[in-house]
Amino acid sequence: MVRDPLPPTRLKVYLAFAAIYLIWGSTYFFIREALDGFPPFMLGGLRFLIAALLMFAWCLVTGQSIRPGKDLRNAAITGILLCFVGNGAVVWVEQSIPSSVVAIVIAVAPLSFILLDKPQWRVNFRSFPTLLGVVAGFAGVLLLFSEKIAAQWAATEVTTEFSAMFILLLGIIGWPAGSIYAKYHPASIPNMVNSGWQMLIGAWCFLLASTARGEWSVVEWATIPMNAWLSLLYLILFGSIIGFSAYVWLLQVRPATQVSTYAYVNPVVAVLLGVFVGQEVIGWRELAGLVVILGGVLLINLAKYRLTGRAS
Repeated sequence: MVRDPLPPTRLKVYLAFAAIYLIWGSTYFFIREALDGFPPFMLGGLRFLIAALLMFAWCLVTGQSIRPGKDLRNAAITGILLCFVGNGAVVWVEQSIPSSVVAIVIAVAPLSFILLDKPQWRVNFRSFPTLLGVVAGFAGVLLLFSEKIAAQWAATEVTTEFSAMFILLLGIIGWPAGSIYAKYHPASIPNMVNSGWQMLIGAWCFLLASTARGEWSVVEWATIPMNAWLSLLYLILFGSIIGFSAYVWLLQVRPATQVSTYAYVNPVVAVLLGVFVGQEVIGWRELAGLVVILGGVLLINLAKYRLTGRAS
């Protein structure tokens, strides 16, 4: 990424955080709405392909080169981990799990930063609050799925909800892995160009999977409801172009742990939309799991801020 000659303005940082806080929290609901008309891998492919092409078009209009150069490899790795693995897991499981529950589970993803950020292991694993936060976060996930786990023990075959837990695990690992890789391998090309290539490569993976599953031969375009088309448009313009670009940019100008605080707000926004707009039902396990998970994330960030304060 080409860094600005001057530090980013406070307003620009605030707007970027607002994008990943509010817009990303709403994408869980709109993914579920879009799945009413689009198969999962086709949805992901169309979303990121169109978003990437629009971003490249804007770059060309404004006189920016879209050639990735030596950054293509890093963009490919980051795009696969963030878009295809991380976002793809969310799209897949929302076929069988309410969007609000998926958002609560994904809230544990920032805890994976601690486990995957190897350069920070000596600091992270010496902090008791950090370790307690990680344990609390994953305990919240177990609490959230305790009823489904109990049902699986009594079942003779693997249930859809239980298998979805393992798919979500890929998302919980893939998204932080891609974020950390992007943090330690900053691009030398403009942020919009870098994000465009990440999304284009992610779209390519989605479309390959969609073709392999035969989704293009079974979808009936004329029967896709308007709410699915509008949801796809929202995911392209707001979730991808604005939200994703803001996230990639923030990783370059703010600490990864600070950027990961989107996990506090995203599940709350998703739960509110899912319950009051999508008519989803949230029980005490979901609410308790949300509180425990967010408590774990809070412990980790408090420990980080305390260390930062001592260092300064």
